[in-house]
Amino acid sequence: MSFDPVFSFGTVAAAALIGLGFSHAIDGMYPQSRGPAVLTEMVTLAPGSFDHPQPGEFLRDNHPAAAPVAKETIETPLEIMRFQVTASDYDRCVVDGACKPADANLAGYVPVTGVSFLDAQAYANWLSARTGETWRLPTDVEWAYAAGERFHADIEGGDGDSADPARRWLTQYRTEAALGRKPDPEPRSLGAFGANSKGVADIAGNVWEWTATCYAHATMSSDSTLIASSISNCGVHVVEGFHRTYMSNFIRDGKSGGCAVGTPPDNLGFRLVHERGGFLQAALRRLGLT
Repeated sequence: MSFDPVFSFGTVAAAALIGLGFSHAIDGMYPQSRGPAVLTEMVTLAPGSFDHPQPGEFLRDNHPAAAPVAKETIETPLEIMRFQVTASDYDRCVVDGACKPADANLAGYVPVTGVSFLDAQAYANWLSARTGETWRLPTDVEWAYAAGERFHADIEGGDGDSADPARRWLTQYRTEAALGRKPDPEPRSLGAFGANSKGVADIAGNVWEWTATCYAHATMSSDSTLIASSISNCGVHVVEGFHRTYMSNFIRDGKSGGCAVGTPPDNLGFRLVHERGGFLQAALRRLGLT
């Protein structure tokens, strides 16, 4: 069975589910005592391999070095939200007392912003508890795979030069300037930035997204072929968007500080990955089809 990059059921049982009302089946998976169910659209990506610049800070001979590129493989179909989590859906978690109110005073079908890594994790835990399924933040590798042609890694400055450390900073500045990014602080309605070639919407727009990947400080071998040692700091996580950066877990406003690479994000939000295997089956059980 092949997997279409855009979300598709692709089975006879799923077709029957659609005929009986898929949204109703999903609504039945959520307690209704506190308002309507969270209903999100998913994209399913087929497994595949790609070359991926590694996240983190890399040193060689005690000087900054360009990130190594590794072959990464997504071994099973990846289900990721087509859109970022909305302010409306996040508010349901707030009403349930499982999430702190976001800093941004937004409502409706715009991405929730003004949220930290800790807030995003709390929402994922809440949604998992309400659905009986596993929802989580994507890893840096998964996010990059979903971003496809819209992925930009770190703003690189090349290898450091002990005789002229400013040269690397100038290279980073010129690289970022060449990307043509302009300040764009106002979150827009879902779909405003369109979909990429994989059907994932608004990725690398003006809302940067938290990932589950911890910041790493690594030392390269002298020939740059191997990572000789690496120390992870899980008080800081990778944030992906117009470019990759790193922020402390409690930061809610990227412009207020904590950005390690490039100019700071306009907004901080997130989207989630759904672990395959239970979502459709649970809906089918609700309809007595299994």
